[in-house]
Amino acid sequence: MDINVVNALPYEDFVKLFGNVVEKCPLISAAVWSHRPFKDLADIEAHITEFIHRLPDSGKEGILRCHPDLAGRDLQSGTLTRESQEEQSQAGMTTLDSAEFLQMYRLNSEYKEHFGFPFVICARLNNKADIVHQLSERLKNDRATERERAIEEVKKICSLRLRNIVLSEIQTKL
Repeated sequence: MDINVVNALPYEDFVKLFGNVVEKCPLISAAVWSHRPFKDLADIEAHITEFIHRLPDSGKEGILRCHPDLAGRDLQSGTLTRESQEEQSQAGMTTLDSAEFLQMYRLNSEYKEHFGFPFVICARLNNKADIVHQLSERLKNDRATERERAIEEVKKICSLRLRNIVLSEIQTKL
């Protein structure tokens, strides 16, 4: 997608297109829209990252709470966002056997009880074994360390989702 097209998007269209680059947080893309014109995709990403960094810890935790549990209730009930469904599927979360599912359920529950927000990892960059390992390891972190680690994962997810939007728009035109 040409950056001039992005810069020309009306507010509503911009928010509709980029509203889920940070899971269920269209407010972020709405706030970033006012920074137009963007130089390129990296400029949009930089504004999103800056917005997230300026948030107080409670706001960062709010972003994390918008994320679904991996292999959790939303996946089981079919209520994941399209992006999360694709990401969890790529990571193998949709093909867990019953023992793996119970392990994920137990670890997700323990994590949320410990930190107060769901475990967030860039599923596209991991497989189910990596995810289980990271979930187990990150349970050892203190809350502040884990919050920042999870926000770094949010930024990875955002970056890949932004690129996916651009690539899908280019492929649509071919």
